[in-house]
Amino acid sequence: MELPRNHPTSGDGHEASSSRRENKKFQRHTFEQIQRLEEFFRNCTHPDDDQREQLCRELGLDANQIAFWFQNKRTQNKIQNERAENIALHQLNESIRGENCLMRETLKNVVCPTCGGASIPEEERQLNLQRLRQENAYLKQENDKVANLVSKYKGKPLSLIKSLAPVVGSSQNLSPGCSLNHVIARSPPLSLNLTNTAIAYQFNENVKMERALMKDIAATAMEELIKLFQINKPVWMKSPTDGRYLLNRDNYNKKFPKANHFRTSCARVESSKDSGVVHISAAYLVDMFLDFNKWEDLFPTIITKARTIEVLESGMIGNRSGCLQLMYEEMHILSPFVLPRDFYFLRHCQQIELGTWVIADVSYNFTKGSFVRQPQSWRLPSGCMIEDMHNGYSKITWIEHLAVDDNTQTHRLYRDLICSSVAYGAERWIVTLQKMCERFHCLMNGLVTLPEGKRSLMTLSQRMVKNFCGMLSMAGNLDFPQLSEVDDTGIQVSVHTSTEIGQPHGTIVSVATSLWLPLSTQTILNFFKDEKTRVQWDVLSNGNPVHEIAYISTGTHPENRISIIRPFTPTEDNMLILQECYIDPLGSFIIYAPVDMQILNVAVSGEDSSNMSILPSGYMISRDGRPEMGGTCGSLLTVAFHILVSSPTTSKQMNTELVATVNTLISSNVEKIKVALNCSGLD
Repeated sequence: MELPRNHPTSGDGHEASSSRRENKKFQRHTFEQIQRLEEFFRNCTHPDDDQREQLCRELGLDANQIAFWFQNKRTQNKIQNERAENIALHQLNESIRGENCLMRETLKNVVCPTCGGASIPEEERQLNLQRLRQENAYLKQENDKVANLVSKYKGKPLSLIKSLAPVVGSSQNLSPGCSLNHVIARSPPLSLNLTNTAIAYQFNENVKMERALMKDIAATAMEELIKLFQINKPVWMKSPTDGRYLLNRDNYNKKFPKANHFRTSCARVESSKDSGVVHISAAYLVDMFLDFNKWEDLFPTIITKARTIEVLESGMIGNRSGCLQLMYEEMHILSPFVLPRDFYFLRHCQQIELGTWVIADVSYNFTKGSFVRQPQSWRLPSGCMIEDMHNGYSKITWIEHLAVDDNTQTHRLYRDLICSSVAYGAERWIVTLQKMCERFHCLMNGLVTLPEGKRSLMTLSQRMVKNFCGMLSMAGNLDFPQLSEVDDTGIQVSVHTSTEIGQPHGTIVSVATSLWLPLSTQTILNFFKDEKTRVQWDVLSNGNPVHEIAYISTGTHPENRISIIRPFTPTEDNMLILQECYIDPLGSFIIYAPVDMQILNVAVSGEDSSNMSILPSGYMISRDGRPEMGGTCGSLLTVAFHILVSSPTTSKQMNTELVATVNTLISSNVEKIKVALNCSGLD
């Protein structure tokens, strides 16, 4: 007789499993329930029993559901806060790391007891020796190639030909990466015609090899950039503090492994991604990007110089797909305290589908002459995707990715702005491009009636802005030591002789300084825009009130405009002021210049303004790059004057007197601004 087993029947098992599945079902809260819970959570994160009972009655939920929801919400908030704190600590770590590098570099600048000069650290000495060994091996290899070619063509013994080979490139100063082309091009001619033929053959072969190398580098950069546009997570992460997209370095290095370009302790990487819509067709914008003059005009507040070195591929007619150029550009922004950056880079354009282009930029180690300056920044695959929206607008997605060797430490005022990838980041390129595209379509508004006059006046004003931003770098001028300190930031003064078209000829003194103010950029701009407070900062009005007599809108924001300003009391020289004001999410500027009334009438009448002399001064306002703490924010203000000296400065004493005069001028101007903004007590 079998004992009964306690196994359920098949029907009972089915019912049990169905019951378990029903217990595992989760009830999703409705939108109204979540909205009410979110509202309550903002006021109270830990409700008591009575409050939970009240929510149960209002929302039709049981007590456990209410308790679980608040517990999950508290956990979620904790994770978000920890992530934000990690980002803030990371930025603080970068700032401390920069200060540490500065102290480390200072300790290295000790005097050698043997020669009295600066000592070279052992690590740097070993790197120099390694670089020299690589250079010697490269030169020996090139020497053997030429010797073999000469031997082949002449039919002489190799030992005899090798005695001629040192003539090639003798007394030349080669550096690593410098191709044999430059050496052969500067070498004295050999006495043997066939030898010259062999060298010419080698020269052509090296040119072909270098072109092939550039094409390969550009193609690899294009492939990486397209993948970066297509991938979001996990390569890109969104900052919880300001919502900007930054590269996740670990995930990026796994997907695109490559050696670090800079290996010093002060090396760092800047990365950013942003997108926006601009009022211009995609095909026309691609043509502008591939024309260095138009490229420079598109970004007058970022690019100070640009040129095309060589066009390797012109691209397909009609869409420019496949175009490849070797280009050079110099960039500078905001203040003399921000170091300029320059690049030799390859620009490659590819149409990836109908109406969509990708333009990729990547640095290239281009050797110019016998002296090769080591770059302080290196552009990793960067660029933009341009998508035609078929309504006169285009969507731009921009990626900026740089390696920076910060041996010359960034000034403390701008360290946060630059190290956070905001100063030269993707957002600045997008915002500037939007501004210029709006400018192209704003010829219909304002008090200047003639379209030709508007166009001529806008061209003159853009040249004024471009000249002002170019002078801010104070590069290539006769620099003087700082004569005073303003909040420990210093005043930069330079003197140079101008012979350029569009600038007054003679000696120009440039003076500039930057300072931090505990105010928003909008508050500072409102101060400069108010005609009633203009007498407190405008050195051209001599304390007299002024008023706007005409303007041209340059954008959708009402503050973006070009103005013609006249003093209420006419001056003897009939001087007017041409001024451009602009504001965007990153900052603002007011740039102005004195213009003779007769010259301005010529521009308003529609005549060419390209040869009209103009010497601008102005103010640049930007965010300080620091996270807002408790609702407070700060801004960085740059004050810059450019002054034409009536008589040439030849003696050192006269130069010193000029510098002292402009130093006093800008110091008093800064002090007046600080008093007017109630910031005079700042240290």
